[in-house]
Amino acid sequence: MNMQTSDVMAPPAPKTLPSMALSPVMMRDILIKTMFRTNLEMVTEIAKAICLPVNVTQQLVDAAREQRLCEATGTLNANNSNEMGYQLTDMGKARALDALAQSEYFGAMPVPLEVYREQVQRQSIRNIHVTRDQLVAAMGHLILPPALLDQLGPAVGAGRSILMYGPPGNGKSAISNGIRDALGDKIFIPRAIEYAGQVITVYDPIVHSAAEEDVDDPNSLRRTSGRYDTRYVKCERPTVVTGGELTLSMLDLVYNPTARTYQAPLQLKSSGGIFIIDDLGRQAEPPQAIVNRWIVPLEENRDILALQSGEKFEVPFDTLVIFSTNFHPNEIFDKAALRRIFFKIKIDGPDQSDFLKIFAMMARKRKMPLDEPALVHLLQKKYPTIDNIYANYQPIFLIDQMISICEFEGIPYQMSPDLIDRAWANMFVKEEKIVH
Repeated sequence: MNMQTSDVMAPPAPKTLPSMALSPVMMRDILIKTMFRTNLEMVTEIAKAICLPVNVTQQLVDAAREQRLCEATGTLNANNSNEMGYQLTDMGKARALDALAQSEYFGAMPVPLEVYREQVQRQSIRNIHVTRDQLVAAMGHLILPPALLDQLGPAVGAGRSILMYGPPGNGKSAISNGIRDALGDKIFIPRAIEYAGQVITVYDPIVHSAAEEDVDDPNSLRRTSGRYDTRYVKCERPTVVTGGELTLSMLDLVYNPTARTYQAPLQLKSSGGIFIIDDLGRQAEPPQAIVNRWIVPLEENRDILALQSGEKFEVPFDTLVIFSTNFHPNEIFDKAALRRIFFKIKIDGPDQSDFLKIFAMMARKRKMPLDEPALVHLLQKKYPTIDNIYANYQPIFLIDQMISICEFEGIPYQMSPDLIDRAWANMFVKEEKIVH
């Protein structure tokens, strides 16, 4: 029976060794490598280390005993409710060293790729329903034109690719982060997956923020923990943010020659969540090449990865990809690439009235009193010099500059035409020729 956990179906815990759908040799080797590396003897402790239910771990230990790879220590452990201890035999230690020479991987039993595929379906980003209220709540700190939410809502709800474009400094990154915050539910990320006998680690504490685990109340009749497959970690929907540092090789499997295991690429780690490519056009590779790499995944919900041997295989692709650029789309993409990006949303600078709202909000946050002559000077003398083009980053920039000046001069926070001039001078660099 599948369990419901905050609207996402949890992966059911395996009941028997055959239901694991892994090769018996691989499971046995991971068990003895884990016992060898951790010196754990109790089945309850070993079960925690390999992330399997105790009864399935016991089946695995029994199978290893039959092969004379481990033996009962013959002593009952008084601290562990008289639980029997187990240790590796000399043959078991030799086998563990042999297995470690082939792959250093030990610990959590991997989830077969086919089994993981089913979980991806249960928690697909395309199943989520984001309401206007959720988006407004997640972006309440941003002052956005209502028409922008009209476009963003359907785009996020569809779980398809989004291109945000427009002049720099208008909150494309902040909007991307707001979309992430609007999702709100939890999903299950496998610690590692297995394909063709190879282990690919997926869970990454840098990308995945683990949710608090349910801890059982010993006095409660209903147990809440242990209800799902602990080879997965319950997490917030992941968000991967890359910028100018993104290279195409980051989207390939990473092979660790020492451990002889693979690490999942960024887009596989972001399954069930969001992949944000910020500052598109600033990468070493041209934007067209980067988008070309995403064409098959975006159209077919599957990605193709390659092992060291050159063997290619398919993994599910279940990610909301957000491209964000300061360039006009026609400058950096051909029509075929643009057709593949489902939603295209222009993020423009604010008009004068929204600019003033943002300015007032930021001044209040920074405890900077507003001054009418200073604002009139800003709008009538300064902005005409840049054709009255407002940007969302400017209010906070100007206010922080004035705060720095006040602190340096030892005067209370204030704004004045003179302070506006000094702050403005740092926002733009004067065009001039520097003689070398």
